[in-house]
Amino acid sequence: MIRFLHTADWQIGTQFGQFEPDDAAHLAEARFETVRRIAGEAAARKVDAVLVAGDVFDLQTVSDTVIRRLFGALQAFSGPWIMLPGNHDAALVESVWTRAQRLNCIAPNVRVVLEPGVVTLDACQCALLCAPLTQRITYDDTTGFFDTTETPPGYHRIGLAHGSVSGILQEGIDSSNPIAATRAASARLDYLALGDWHGHLRVDERTWYAGTHEQDRFRANEPGFMLDVTLSEPGAVPVVEAVRVGKYQWHRWEETISVPTDVDSLRTRLGALGSHDVLRVTVSGTAALADAEAIHVAVEETRARVRALRVDLSGLQVLPTAADLAELGAQSGYLAKVVARLRSLQEDPQSDPRKVKRAAEALLLLARFQRELPREARSA
Repeated sequence: MIRFLHTADWQIGTQFGQFEPDDAAHLAEARFETVRRIAGEAAARKVDAVLVAGDVFDLQTVSDTVIRRLFGALQAFSGPWIMLPGNHDAALVESVWTRAQRLNCIAPNVRVVLEPGVVTLDACQCALLCAPLTQRITYDDTTGFFDTTETPPGYHRIGLAHGSVSGILQEGIDSSNPIAATRAASARLDYLALGDWHGHLRVDERTWYAGTHEQDRFRANEPGFMLDVTLSEPGAVPVVEAVRVGKYQWHRWEETISVPTDVDSLRTRLGALGSHDVLRVTVSGTAALADAEAIHVAVEETRARVRALRVDLSGLQVLPTAADLAELGAQSGYLAKVVARLRSLQEDPQSDPRKVKRAAEALLLLARFQRELPREARSA
């Protein structure tokens, strides 16, 4: 029997430039934390090896400190680590891997596979057929040699590769490196461990993507897992358990406001988020002034609780009601004219979207200023 962990797409060194610097730093650090968590799980589960199916690093140009920190994060598991270069960290003549070798920070139990071939783990009678990427983009199937490669009799045959299974991945893919959908069968593999797709995915009973260990995109494709794989004997169907290891969960919401209960629903959903959530929310529709203010307050309260927040309220029209105008003292006079002008900008289909957004912001700002005034001082 053999038991191993399958993981991939750590993308160490990702910058997260879409977020504020403090949030980006925390998201980048989480990628190291989750590697350490995987190492701890490997030790606790007493697995025979950990297979990392490419894109360990996000860039060839990560700093020496990042390289050292990554290999330091593996220390909790003293068994074999098998690491494969992917399209982000391809095994070029000069690469992040050759720098790691010069830094002398790769422990003896970590095997970085820079050339296609077979790696044997004799202690558990396992033969790993490895297809590292030696350039960022390939047009030939790098796993083709698996079919004709012999391995020791009685050994488990496990493939390790990084690329896109032909005809399987329907959304955007990270690279064009093709892998035949029938490779596990044609190469007589017990299991084919893949990287490149950032969510964990079953292609067939012997072919799996592990997905990224720590979510890094607003895409609901089951990221944040590692796979715990057990093979009872050569030829047996693998038993695969998806184990959540990711620290943060990313959400993308598209919210449309049309009635006050929509505001209440949004506030409730926002209130349920906490420090392990990353949110991108777009709000459109129409809201009374008081409701729009409530949305803004809820968003800012959420910003203080979650790890990172991106919000777009440009599609929300603010339409003050008679009650709103009365509360602000804007039923007549100059202030009423200003409110009417701002409303007309929002309602005019020919208005520049930037002006529509500014009009909504101006209404909310005007409301805040008016509410800060004593009631007797408000415009009449």
